[in-house]
Amino acid sequence: MSELRRILDPLRIFGSLRAAITVAAALVLLQIPADAARDDALAIDLSQDLIGISTGFKGADVLLFGATEGNGDVIVVVRAPNSQVIVRRKERVAGIWVNASELVFDDAPGFYHVAASAPLEDLLPLPVLDANQIGTDHIAFNPHFLLSLDQEEAFRSALIRNKQRSSLYSTGLQEVGFRGSRLFRTRVALPVNVPTGDYNVTVYLVQDGAIADRSESLLQVRKVGFEAKVTEFAFEQAPLYGLIAVIIALIAGWFAGFVFRKV
Repeated sequence: MSELRRILDPLRIFGSLRAAITVAAALVLLQIPADAARDDALAIDLSQDLIGISTGFKGADVLLFGATEGNGDVIVVVRAPNSQVIVRRKERVAGIWVNASELVFDDAPGFYHVAASAPLEDLLPLPVLDANQIGTDHIAFNPHFLLSLDQEEAFRSALIRNKQRSSLYSTGLQEVGFRGSRLFRTRVALPVNVPTGDYNVTVYLVQDGAIADRSESLLQVRKVGFEAKVTEFAFEQAPLYGLIAVIIALIAGWFAGFVFRKV
């Protein structure tokens, strides 16, 4: 791993095409010992591993790059922590849209990004994609109660569509680009409404229709600045925070009433 990490440093420092060419040349000239190749066939890194969300946050792009030892394809999955999500189906009754039914999913990732150097179905068999939850069609959302397959699929599809409309789930397979046969890179776009938490970044090296190696990294998405202080205070001092909110609301209401009386 130390050999691959060292040759990836120029990409972190410069992040440019020139750096990529330099590293590619270094890889061609470098002869990594056979023992190291067996132990670590994949090395990855992120351009930044902490995303700070403040008042002016407009989204962020994270560059993921790495190197493989030997030929193969690469799959990248970036996944936020799971949360419970309720999906409701509406029906029109007497001209009014009402909630007709709902399904609770216990394990819906708040953000899900998948990228690969080739179509997923061409790289791995469906049971492997399902077992590793690679691709939006293979996420195990775990419904709270059982429905028929058709009903569950309808709710599941609605959940994915809603997340995609909010730019929280990948719409289609994103690209992993190779420079030469070993260096690869891809970009992960985080939208303005991205949830906070510790994101799991998993990169799979695929060879001959099987996962040959995998490497994981952590991407932290945190609130920073004044918003972070307010959120921290709200969680740690919930009763006091509620009292202050009520007082502010009363003062605002009194002030609005006073102004309108003057008008």
